[in-house]
Amino acid sequence: MGGVSDTMTDSEEESFVRLPDELTLENSSPEMTPERLQQEIEKYKELCLAKEERGKLLQEKQELEKELEELEERRVAWEAQAKAPPSLPDRKMLFKGHVTEAEDVNALVVAPRIQRALSGGSALLTFEEPEVAQRILEMKWHEVKLDESAACEGRVRVQAEPVELLLPSALEIELKLSDRCILLSSLPSLDLSEEQLLDKLELFFSKEKNGGGEVEQRELLSDSGHVVLTFVHDGVAEQLVKKGRIQVPIGKQTYELKVTPYMSGQITDLQVRPSVCAKTVLLSGIPDILDEESMRDALEIHFQKPSRGGGEVDALGYVPVWGQALAVFEEDTD
Repeated sequence: MGGVSDTMTDSEEESFVRLPDELTLENSSPEMTPERLQQEIEKYKELCLAKEERGKLLQEKQELEKELEELEERRVAWEAQAKAPPSLPDRKMLFKGHVTEAEDVNALVVAPRIQRALSGGSALLTFEEPEVAQRILEMKWHEVKLDESAACEGRVRVQAEPVELLLPSALEIELKLSDRCILLSSLPSLDLSEEQLLDKLELFFSKEKNGGGEVEQRELLSDSGHVVLTFVHDGVAEQLVKKGRIQVPIGKQTYELKVTPYMSGQITDLQVRPSVCAKTVLLSGIPDILDEESMRDALEIHFQKPSRGGGEVDALGYVPVWGQALAVFEEDTD
């Protein structure tokens, strides 16, 4: 049997890791004492902390740059809105002698319309004078005489309660100027359905020769009777707005329509406060023993008589036991 060769090939030598002997280690680097090891650890910790702090600063820088970009976009948008023509339709105005303080000229006046559920077997009474409503509330319980002609003699006992509502005290609205929409106003009163009117407007404003373009959406605003057109491409709305007024043929006649930018908005903050109606009281506990018209008459007759604490009734809303309704409250301008 042959002996083991003492020689190795070059490839075999490369497959081994040679460790330096003790003398070589001492000569090549300083001795790694516990004190030096602790120093190296502390340096490494400081390096890690510095790297982490740098990362945080970079992240904060990016967030601040992003916030700055958003603020710049908002500034440009507001400047564009300020330079744009008013997006209000034509309205006939007349000065009637009312003046206001200069500090109030920038205030937005909102006329609230509050809806409140009115359950069956109840009624709302609004008197012309608030003093009458206060007397009715102080008496609380009332014996209402029924109409003898209704073949139902006797009285019913109802309770009077104050009407409490939540009214807006502060309102914040975020407005946005749409770059693809226009508002069409000064529309004539025509014997056309909503769809027919929108079709004719879309047909006209979708043609390039009229300064328009492809219409993506159209909408008739029911509260004002104006029309909003949304175009597919940018720039169309801007060119139409620059014209201001456009002659549009509808049927056999041509009408001049006003074109203005369309601004949309949403409520970003709404604060409310409790309020008690000064002239209105709520009557509850009304039984279902008379038809609706007869019960209304009986209530109005009773609460109009000064001998029973009543006075002139301005409005009355009655809901039978089997029904329900929504009562709409508007601001008292008297």
